[in-house]
Amino acid sequence: MIKKLTKHGNSVALIIERSVLDLLGIDADTPLEVSTDGQVLIVAPVRDEARRRKFQEALADTNRQFGRALKHLAE
Repeated sequence: MIKKLTKHGNSVALIIERSVLDLLGIDADTPLEVSTDGQVLIVAPVRDEARRRKFQEALADTNRQFGRALKHLAE
């Protein structure tokens, strides 16, 4: 899908169709995190901090248990 920005006062806005909003489970009240890697714009719903913390803990545990094996697989 190719989109164009729409002038909105002194800013510009990106219009997102209802079907995409429904697919992502977001609406006008959903907080969004906007970031970039220097080449692309990334817009994502803000996730629950407890969920993020739980994921980080699981990732750290996996790295503790299997870090060596994962490193060898990567090589």
